[in-house]
Amino acid sequence: MKKTLTEGNILRHIRNIAIPSSIGFLFNTLFNIVDTVYVGRLSTEALAGVTLSFPIFFLIIAFSNGLGQSVTALSGNEIGKGNFAKYHEIIKNAFVVLLILIVIYIVSIWTLIPFLFTLMGASGESLRLGILYTQVIYGGSIFFSLNFFMNGILIAEGNTKPFRNYLVIGFFLNIILNPIFIFGWFGLPRLSTAGVALATVIVQATGTIYLSYQLKKSDYFTLDKAVLAPFSFKDIKATFAQMIPVSLTSATISLGIFIINYYAVMYGGDVAVAAYGSALRIEQILFLPTIGLNIAVLSLVSQNYGAKKYDRMKEAIFKSGIIGMIILTSAMVIVFFAAPYLMPLLTNDQAVVDVGVEYLRIATVGLNSYIFINLSVSTLQALKKPGMSFYISIYRQAFPFIVFPLMVVNLNMGLPGIWWGIVLINWTAALIIVPYTIWQFKKSTKPL
Repeated sequence: MKKTLTEGNILRHIRNIAIPSSIGFLFNTLFNIVDTVYVGRLSTEALAGVTLSFPIFFLIIAFSNGLGQSVTALSGNEIGKGNFAKYHEIIKNAFVVLLILIVIYIVSIWTLIPFLFTLMGASGESLRLGILYTQVIYGGSIFFSLNFFMNGILIAEGNTKPFRNYLVIGFFLNIILNPIFIFGWFGLPRLSTAGVALATVIVQATGTIYLSYQLKKSDYFTLDKAVLAPFSFKDIKATFAQMIPVSLTSATISLGIFIINYYAVMYGGDVAVAAYGSALRIEQILFLPTIGLNIAVLSLVSQNYGAKKYDRMKEAIFKSGIIGMIILTSAMVIVFFAAPYLMPLLTNDQAVVDVGVEYLRIATVGLNSYIFINLSVSTLQALKKPGMSFYISIYRQAFPFIVFPLMVVNLNMGLPGIWWGIVLINWTAALIIVPYTIWQFKKSTKPL
């Protein structure tokens, strides 16, 4: 059995965890960009419909990711303690939670899709194509959930390479499958936006097979031990307690996109929604290194917290923050000047390009706020104190109802008022959560 993250050079661990993870999510983002390019070639209505699906589709991601991070934090603590019997017990009972989630996805959320699209103001062809895409995605929700669950186990031991490999393979597979299903190649029916979704589900199913194989080679996990581990309502409760704040935090991001789409439709129509959705793909690329850093902090802090090596925890958080700020500050400069050349890669509608460039240039001002927020959230999760991250997310999604109308209407800023409102909300959220995280860290690591 290999050494845990409680030993060895912190920077090396950050590199070994963050770089594969960031590369993986780069290809995941490129995956989404490929989808956006194909959908954008169908029509602006198709692009708007798929953009409107983001917050609904993100509900699957939110709860699946919440479970995965819960598994990482709880099992990572047990790895740090060296208690591998409890480690397998946690994983088995987290799988029970996974089964509950899958039932909820299929039984309840499916019926809400048309209602949620209508609630966002979608109509006509955008509504039809958006619903078509989302219903197929929800049909494959089991694969999304299983992949996040298995990746959560692997991240707990600091192994992000399998998920990276799956995302790289999935990117190339998606390039092949998209045109086949969208345009009806080889005699298949032309599926339009449903074809994009079907390609995604097939890629996810392929990932489930691959990650299952990789998990069998884990340094810590043994399937037989997990199967024989006892059922524990206490562990199920602990998993839910860790998962729900994290999931709701992610779900409120979905709500935030929902709110932004609502105001974008109100003040800019389909063009504004399509521009925001396209620009969001570019913005996601900028956050890739910080996603890797978030995962590194979650893995390192959770294991070292279990081992009570508090100085290593501080070092991991501090060095990850410095690296993140350097990366995002550089990204600010690059994107500000490159935005007019990046947007045309995603759409040939000049009106969409112009609004997207405007959004990207304003969004650069708020980039560094994300590193403060996200590293704080990862630290709180590793400390098994995720509650505050949920309240911060509520703040970030409730404040727009005040800020957006104020900036757009009262200050007469028009559509840019929404973009500046996003920047203001994120920076104020960072100023709230960072001091709280410092206080909670000191409290949790204080000697008894």
